[in-house]
Amino acid sequence: MPISIAARLNRLPITRTHRAITAIAGIGTFFDLFDIFLAGVLGTVLTEQFHLSKLALPAVLGSGFLGMFVGAVTLGTLADRIGRRRAFMATLGIYSIFTLAGAFATNASMLVLFRFLAGIGIGAEPPLVDAYLGEMLPPYARGRYSAIAYTFGFCAVPIVGLLARVLVPVAPFGIAGWRWLFVAGGLGAFVVWLLRQRLPESPRWLESVGRLEEADAITRHMELEVPPATALRASAEEQISSTSSTGWAALFHPDYRRRTIVLCIFHLFQTVGYYGFGTLVPLVLAAKGFTVIHSLTYTTLVLLGYPVGSALSVPIVERMDRKWLIVTGAILMAGFGLALGFAVSTAWIVVFGFSYTVVSNLFSNAFHVFQAEIFPTFMRTTAAGTAYALSRLSSAAMPFVLLPVLNTRGAPTMFGVVALAMLVVIVDIAFFAPSTTGRTLEQVAIERG
Repeated sequence: MPISIAARLNRLPITRTHRAITAIAGIGTFFDLFDIFLAGVLGTVLTEQFHLSKLALPAVLGSGFLGMFVGAVTLGTLADRIGRRRAFMATLGIYSIFTLAGAFATNASMLVLFRFLAGIGIGAEPPLVDAYLGEMLPPYARGRYSAIAYTFGFCAVPIVGLLARVLVPVAPFGIAGWRWLFVAGGLGAFVVWLLRQRLPESPRWLESVGRLEEADAITRHMELEVPPATALRASAEEQISSTSSTGWAALFHPDYRRRTIVLCIFHLFQTVGYYGFGTLVPLVLAAKGFTVIHSLTYTTLVLLGYPVGSALSVPIVERMDRKWLIVTGAILMAGFGLALGFAVSTAWIVVFGFSYTVVSNLFSNAFHVFQAEIFPTFMRTTAAGTAYALSRLSSAAMPFVLLPVLNTRGAPTMFGVVALAMLVVIVDIAFFAPSTTGRTLEQVAIERG
C-alpha cells in the first residue's frame, strides 16, 4: 500500500521549502500585525486629528476588528474550498488596497470604512497562516518554525510604535505622520503579495480534495531537497479524517463539536487579555497622565516585549505541551496586567507592561500553533477561521466595554476585567482542550472529543 502524502510530509527533515515558506509567512504576518496594532498605537493621535468624541473613538478602534470578523468567517471557509495559496492572495490583496486607502481618509467616517474593509483581508490571515504552516511542517518542528515566523511578524509591533513616535511629530513633506504609516502598511503588503506567488499549495489540502497528482509532485519536490546522506524519519501510514459533513456543518459534527466549543470560548475571552492590552496601552498611559508624545515613547518600549516573548517561545513551544503553555501564559498575563493597573511610577509601568507583552506572546504563539492542530485538513481553516472570527468580534466590542471602564473606574478596574477573562481561558483550556505537542496532525484529528 503506498504511503500517504501526510505520512511523507511528516517524515521529512527541514528542507529549503520549509525555510522559504516560514520566511514568507513571517513577512506576511509582519504586515498583518503592523495593521492590527496600528489603530491602537494611533488612538490618541487620531482623537486629536479628527476631534473624536469618547463615543467615536471605539468605532475607529473597533471597525478593523469587525472587518476581521467578516473576513475570518468568509475567507477562512473559502480556503478549505479553493486552497490555501489562492486564499492567501485574496486576503493580502484586499488588505493592501484598503490599508493604503486609509492614508487618504479625510474624516473619521472614511477611516472607519477603510479600516473595516482592510480588516476583511486581515481577518483570515492568522488562522490561514497557522493552517498552512501546520500542514507543511513535520510534527517535531511544527511549533518551532511557526514560532519563528511569528517572531519575525511581531517585530512589526514595536516598529509601529517607533515609526509613530518618529513620524507623528514631524509630518514629512507636510503630510500627517499617521498617513505615512498607512502607506507603509499598504505598500509593504503588496510586496508580500508578490512574494506569496512563489508559495506551493498545501499537499495535504490537495490530497484532501482528491488532487493526488499535484500533491505528489509538490511532496516529491520537497523529498528531492533532502541530502542523499540524510535518512527520512520512519513514519506510519496516516489516516485521512473525514465526515459526511462539510463546511460549517462539520464544526458541530459529534466528532468535533467539543473542540469547536472549546476553541470558540477560548477566542471570545483571550482577545480581552491579548488585544485589550496591546491596542489600549497608549490610552492607559494617557489615563495615567502621560502626553501623546510621551505615551508613544513608553508604548514603543512596552511593545518591544512582543518580539522578545515570541523569540522566547521558539525553544519552549516544542518542549512544553502547548495546552499548558497557553494556561501558564494566561495566568501570568492576569498577574502582570493587575500589577500594571496599580503601577504609578514610569519605571514600574514600563517593567510590568514589558513583562505583560513578553508572556502574552508565549501565550499567543502557543495558541496559534494549537488551533491549527486540533481539526482535520478538510475543515482546518473553516474551524480555525470561524473560532478566530469570534475573537475579532470580541475585539470589535472590546473598546466599547474596556474604554468606559478605563474612563470611569481607572486602569486597576479595567485590568481586573481582563484578569476575569483570562480566568475563563484558563479553565477552558486546562480542563477541556486536547494535547497536541509532538503528535502528527492526523493522530490529533482522529482522537475524538
